[in-house]
Amino acid sequence: MLRPLTVILSLILATSAFAIGPVDTSNQLIISVRDQKLMLLRNGGKVAVYPVSTSMFGLGDSWGRMTTPIGYLAVEKKIGDNVPVGAVFHNRRLTGEILQPNAPGRDPITTRIIWLRGLEAQNAHAFQRCIYIHGTPEENKIGRPASYGCIRMKAKDVAELYNQVPVGAVVQIVPDALPKAGKTKPRQEMSGGVVAVAANVTPAPAAPPAQISATTLAMPPSGSLSVEQMRMGGALAGARQKAKLAQNKRF
Repeated sequence: MLRPLTVILSLILATSAFAIGPVDTSNQLIISVRDQKLMLLRNGGKVAVYPVSTSMFGLGDSWGRMTTPIGYLAVEKKIGDNVPVGAVFHNRRLTGEILQPNAPGRDPITTRIIWLRGLEAQNAHAFQRCIYIHGTPEENKIGRPASYGCIRMKAKDVAELYNQVPVGAVVQIVPDALPKAGKTKPRQEMSGGVVAVAANVTPAPAAPPAQISATTLAMPPSGSLSVEQMRMGGALAGARQKAKLAQNKRF
């Protein structure tokens, strides 16, 4: 019998330089670079989808690069409880200023900060690089790559997401499209996102380890994702991105 994922990750990460608290696999965020969207899952069921912006400089986790890392990460810290929507942060401290969406000539971090830490070698620098999910006044750029490495959201959307995502929630950033979730109904509209009031999701049967895809890994039943599956999913995503970059260079 497999031990719970949180126990396995705690044992592994406690011995590394990037140790974090327990990982919560019942809450998961999947961020699609291709779609420029973020999907919130709870217990394998889709809760909401929001438009986002990833880096305008591409993907990666190298020092000195303003790129968005891919693979499996986790929410390490949350900053901004109950602050006003549009509130400006500088060095993770409130400045007292509040900006309206698309305020001209301004591009600070606003509203909420969800600080991510990498769980894999390919994103091990994410926390030190200050990779956040955060609000931005440049809402007219949401939906296309426009950030300096972080994942940007509309101010109202990130405030809604912040209240639903606990510290320890698993975050997967993939270069491909979002996976398909089961049909959810009824639905209600949110600011920029669709929230599922009641989910009716039938999990797909697990594939053998050698055949596991990033899409299959993206929607595991709660607590069923193994460390090897996480590593394999991240490796597959990284390999696909490298292949795409190599193909683009040939043309």
